[in-house]
Amino acid sequence: MTAITDFTVTAADGSPLALDAYRGKVLLIVNTASKCGFTPQYEGLEALHRRYADRGFEVLGFPCNQFGAQEPGDAAEIANFCSLTYDVTFPVFAKIDVNGAHADPLFERLKADAPGVLGSKAIKWNFTKFLVDREGRTVNRYAPTTKPADIEKDIEALLG
Repeated sequence: MTAITDFTVTAADGSPLALDAYRGKVLLIVNTASKCGFTPQYEGLEALHRRYADRGFEVLGFPCNQFGAQEPGDAAEIANFCSLTYDVTFPVFAKIDVNGAHADPLFERLKADAPGVLGSKAIKWNFTKFLVDREGRTVNRYAPTTKPADIEKDIEALLG
């Protein structure tokens, strides 16, 4: 089975980026949006990133405009918002689709590995989170309502 770290995604500047750069790390992959009721979770995601980065943990943010058009900006506007509003230092990639015919292959895989409630595959809203272990296996899926701090024990368990 292909590891999550075998995928290539698009960086905010439009260039391809192999997730192999994150091989051996614990990852929290999140579909994000700048104008969502859950947007303040950027603060908690950044706190986790700073707390555990030196132990091999990374948050990876993927902006998505599929839910209520809550991520209308371009890459520069998104980066500016994240930096100025929440002092985000974790990587925020190019805007993607997470559902439908044009869904990014990474998210298709994450959804298949960790279905939602009652086995549903579709992502229901912004700030759905996927925890990936050091071997690139999807370990868990968390609802948008799950606060980043509530995932901390699961992250610590994977970091060892």
